[in-house]
Formats: sequence, structure tokens, C-alpha cells
Amino acid sequence: MPSRLSYLRYDDLDPARRAVWDAVVGSRGGDLVNAEGGLVGPFNAFVHAPDVGQRLTALGQVVRFETSIERRLSEVAIITVGARWKAEFEWWAHARMARRHGVPDAVVDAIGRGEDPPFAADDERTVYQVARQLTGAGQVDSATYAAARGLLGDAGLVELVSLCGYYTLVSFLLNAFTVPLPPGAEPAWGVQDEGADQGPQAP
Repeated sequence: MPSRLSYLRYDDLDPARRAVWDAVVGSRGGDLVNAEGGLVGPFNAFVHAPDVGQRLTALGQVVRFETSIERRLSEVAIITVGARWKAEFEWWAHARMARRHGVPDAVVDAIGRGEDPPFAADDERTVYQVARQLTGAGQVDSATYAAARGLLGDAGLVELVSLCGYYTLVSFLLNAFTVPLPPGAEPAWGVQDEGADQGPQAP
């Protein structure tokens, strides 16, 4: 399914949109430009709405790289959010990152299937429970909150909740605008029924 948003090319952009493009590419590196000349993933949407995109780029930089949360744990939260919303691009990008940063394959695979992950690490289980509860019911129960506060502290818990909120927003952008995977990438869940009026169940 093609993207619902046209791909904006750098040479055609006004200064505000170019500034967002430059910030995205500068903060993430790698090859983010697709065959159509636009940015992959959610970033084309950022460029379409530069006032929003500028702030989302800055927030994404902070919640991914500048918090007190270990990257391994951040990736557990991100893939839990991506799996909840069945955001294919988010899952494709971050399942690989989670493995690279030490999350066991069995945990990543179970989260993707919506099954109970076989955690060996209590910190991963705690972060997963926060992300799962937030994206499932929009609440965090008292026991999970206490465990997460003990693990991360008050500031870290604010950072974790903000991370979950940011990647929920990214998932919505990816799903609303049917952002495709890169060529050759296999979808984790397949194309969603456009006529469906209910979202996927929480894993």
C-alpha cells in the first residue's frame, strides 16, 4: 500500500521544511532518503508540517538519546508500543535495534506475536509492563508504578512515559499515512483492513 502523503523532495522545499529535513538527517544519520527522493518512515510527515515536525524531531532526539534510561530498556518500550499499534515501520526499525542493544531474540519475538515475553531480566519486564499498560488501558497499576519508580526514579519514569507517548504518536503517523516499509522488508503483521473500525488488541 503506498503512502497517503506525497514524498517531498529536498530541492523543492521552502526554508522551514528544509530546516526540519536537515534536523532529521543530522540527528539520525544513515540513508533516510527513498527512491522517490523523500524521507522514509514518519519523517516525510514531519516535513509536511514543519512547525510540528521541528518539535517532534527535537523531542525524538531527547527521548531516544538523552535520557537516563539505558538504551536496551528504551528499545523494549519502543517495540512494545510499536507492536501494540502494529506500526510496521516502527517495528522493522526498532526490533533490530532492540536485538543489537541486548534484548534477547525470544523476548523481541514474543512481543511481536503479542505473547507474554520470557524475561530473564527484571528491568526489562518492568519497562515492558509500563509500556504495555499505558498503551493498553492508558493507566499504570500501583505495583508496576512502584517497580518502575524503584528502577528508574521519578525523572526516569517521566522519561519512560514520554518515550511511550512519543512512539505512540509516531505509530499513529505511520499508520494513518500508510507509510511503507523499505524495499525488501517483510511486514510483521501484514496489511491492515482499511475498513476496520477497531484497533489491534494490546499484546
